[in-house]
Amino acid sequence: MSHTVGVRQAQKLKTRQALLDAALALLEHRSLGSLGLREVTRAVGVAPTAFYRHFDDTAALGVALVEETLGSLHGLIAAILAATGDSEERLERSVSVIAAHVAAQPGHFRFIAREQHGGVAPVRAAIADQLALFAEEVAAVLGAEPAGAGWSRQDLLMLGGLYVDHMVLTASALLEAGPAGEAEVVRVARRRLRLVTLGRQHWLDGPAR
Repeated sequence: MSHTVGVRQAQKLKTRQALLDAALALLEHRSLGSLGLREVTRAVGVAPTAFYRHFDDTAALGVALVEETLGSLHGLIAAILAATGDSEERLERSVSVIAAHVAAQPGHFRFIAREQHGGVAPVRAAIADQLALFAEEVAAVLGAEPAGAGWSRQDLLMLGGLYVDHMVLTASALLEAGPAGEAEVVRVARRRLRLVTLGRQHWLDGPAR
């Protein structure tokens, strides 16, 4: 009995992933708001009613794509921040992680770039929530470092948000540039991060802030 349940669960997960993959392929050059669930189920080869065993609607499918794309980045970014400290290595590895993920999942990041300000409210909210979590995580790590002494929580969140915004802008730039322009995008991204890092070092210097 347990074996049968396990097989059914595995098949259910497989179908769910197939729906996500099909939707992502269909969204290569269009927005989520124009996607119909029948298109997705037709691409997978299942009945339209099967869609509702996995998602309430296409907006819920979009939220799942957001989680699939950005969820995996949390652990990687946190590990880089925690392991390397405030160093040149951190800067280099942060940009390298973004570039590697965009190269491995261009469709996912193109979806995020398009839907971040798109017309499907739950998806916009899911993206904003994920990016806010990134900012919180980065702020927590930066605040625990010696260089974070004396910083207010509000300022740490602002700094974390700068790093996250930089990540999003870099991912979008990499998508636009393509493989031929990747080296230049990476070069500029590293210089921008270095500028933020230098500004951080002098944020508490005087009353100008």
